[in-house]
Amino acid sequence: MKKIIVGAFVLASLSTSAVADNVGGCGWGSKLMDGNRGIAPQILAVTTNGFLGNQTFGISSGTSGCTQDGVVKSSWKLAALIEENKSKFARDLSVGEGETLTTVANILGMTAEDTREFQTVAKSNFGRIMTSETATTEEIIASLRTVLSENARLAKYSVA
Repeated sequence: MKKIIVGAFVLASLSTSAVADNVGGCGWGSKLMDGNRGIAPQILAVTTNGFLGNQTFGISSGTSGCTQDGVVKSSWKLAALIEENKSKFARDLSVGEGETLTTVANILGMTAEDTREFQTVAKSNFGRIMTSETATTEEIIASLRTVLSENARLAKYSVA
């Protein structure tokens, strides 16, 4: 019986967290934990939303801070790629081409034309994206998103 309860809890938490990056952008849990950072507030927000089932209702009805025009997004693939390949990613950024840079473009859903622009922009902004040898994955992604948002053609990928 314990396994069933734990399994249901995990499933509810995972299904709720898949709605958006980390904590869903809406629902009572997200409102309750608004402005808090870290694992504990995220887990509490997701658990609250999953337990009460209010995020699904909020999305369906457009209440609790939810909208009906949202796009499901997840940055875990991008984070995993960069975390496991920081040195390769840095090398590819520095030359404006390479497997990890192409994979980042694919994860972000870039067209072939935009990928070429991305490679050029990435190379010319290497120092802004890879701010130090000890930059965390989160810092690299934040810097990458900033660089993308400043380019008229690539800005649409800065929120992916």
